[in-house]
Amino acid sequence: MDDRANSTGPSLLSGETNGSSGRYRAVLLGIAVLVIGLLVGLGFLGYRILQRLDAVDQQVGDLSEKADDVATFSQKAMERAADAETSARAAAMGRERAEAQMAQARHAAEAARQETAEAREDADAARQETASAREAAARAEAEAERIRREAEAEVDRLEEALGKVAETRRTALGLVMNLGSEYLKFEFDKAELQPGDRELLSRIAGIILTSRDYSISVNGHTDDVGTEAYNQKLSERRAQAVRDYLVGAGLPNGIITVTGHGKKLPLVPGKSDEARAKNRRVELGIVNTRILYGRSADATPDP
Repeated sequence: MDDRANSTGPSLLSGETNGSSGRYRAVLLGIAVLVIGLLVGLGFLGYRILQRLDAVDQQVGDLSEKADDVATFSQKAMERAADAETSARAAAMGRERAEAQMAQARHAAEAARQETAEAREDADAARQETASAREAAARAEAEAERIRREAEAEVDRLEEALGKVAETRRTALGLVMNLGSEYLKFEFDKAELQPGDRELLSRIAGIILTSRDYSISVNGHTDDVGTEAYNQKLSERRAQAVRDYLVGAGLPNGIITVTGHGKKLPLVPGKSDEARAKNRRVELGIVNTRILYGRSADATPDP
């Protein structure tokens, strides 16, 4: 039994060993095949993964470029937005300034319209005043012309009337009566009026009293005998004597003035008795104040 056991033992072990070895090899081969398959699969998978990674890298690169482009575009857009905002602010400020200027222009235009309206009113008033002034000037001119004609006619009448009494001549300022040796008989170195002189002056006063608007200047003169100072006083006394008589005859005191000329204004040159007698004289200057001053009958000449 032990021999059978011994004889059969190694064979069975050998067969079992061979069987186990085959199964092991099969297992190893399977494992190898599996490993190889896994390796092949992993290699393919790795290849695909690498391809995908390359694609992803490409996409990442594209996306990075696009991101750069977007960033650049965004920066430019931001810059444009900033520029646009600056422009908008400038435009707003410009609009505000323009609106302010337009408001000022409207105010100025309104003020100009008001000033124009006022100027037109002033111009209308000025035209009316001018028209009124022209009418008044025309009336005044017509009145002055009427007064002048009346005054000229009165001077003509007075000249004719006085010319019948004494030597009378007409000048630019009026009438001048020369009361010399043929009329007033002033003796040498005397200033007293003679009775005939008073009658003559009374007639002159009567003629002048019929007229209005006259002023009278009484001018005394002497001959050339004596000093200038003495003759000045003598001429004043002769003129004063004539004035006093005319006032006494009724002529207003305020219309008569007195002036002495001494021997400075001789009527006739020479030293003969006849020439000296003619130079001892009094002249009456009669001025129509309506002609001289253009005043009405009751007006008083300005100084």
